[in-house]
Amino acid sequence: MGGAVRGYLELLRPVNSVAAALLTLIGGFIAAGVTANQWHLGAAVLSTVFATGAGNTINDYFDRDIDRINDPERPIPRGDVHPKGALIWSAGLFAGAIVLAITLPPVAILIAILNFMGLVSYTILFKGHPGAGNALVAYLGGSTFLFGAAAVGAVWDGAVLFALAALSTFAREVIKDIEDIAGDRSEGLTTLPIAFGSGPAFGVASVALIGAVVASPIPYLTELFGLPYLAVVGPADFLMLVALFKSRSDPGTGHKWLKYGMFLAAVAFIVGRLSIVLT
Repeated sequence: MGGAVRGYLELLRPVNSVAAALLTLIGGFIAAGVTANQWHLGAAVLSTVFATGAGNTINDYFDRDIDRINDPERPIPRGDVHPKGALIWSAGLFAGAIVLAITLPPVAILIAILNFMGLVSYTILFKGHPGAGNALVAYLGGSTFLFGAAAVGAVWDGAVLFALAALSTFAREVIKDIEDIAGDRSEGLTTLPIAFGSGPAFGVASVALIGAVVASPIPYLTELFGLPYLAVVGPADFLMLVALFKSRSDPGTGHKWLKYGMFLAAVAFIVGRLSIVLT
């Protein structure tokens, strides 16, 4: 029983689910500050946890054969969770996310619907098609800011952050595909590095990430954030560029460092907004 409980919790990928929820929270805070509707923001945050966990679970269900090669310690390949149990778990999580999402403003509900459709269709329709799956994951990652902002009635305040997050997430996903070439090829997937080679795929990731770094001062220039934002986003940009360079020879380590850089960028968003609220 202990192994099963642990397995179901692992399917959620709690760190990723909570991280996505924090980005939703940040999106709401940036859009409305301390005046945000607390119920709407709380419902959006919890809905994000459930939806992200459901998406991770259904992804593990469809990827169970690939994971036997790429990640055999995942709960389904190692036998702690039966595939049918994972499907039921995912459906329950999606149901909880939907119940919470329908209490939100119309634009937030629309974003939630699009995201639910994206999470369900990712592995079935998009994963393994050159760039398509990466683009969908990038949208889903960036949309957490939009969702949080829409939940408090100010969706456009999250638009710039959506673009920055989407670009960096796209780069991270392409680098992950370079790391996973062996397992993906064995399953007949056609990711960017398989279709065009690791070098061109790395070039695409580089363009996306460098684009995000170049665009990162925009929230300050548009006065969405104050000067302290630049003091934090600068090191975040540097770390992500170092991660990109590292990914050329070691995509696994580069992918991990890129996550750290993106986390630091999220901290920069909070610092930047606080510098406006407190002045």
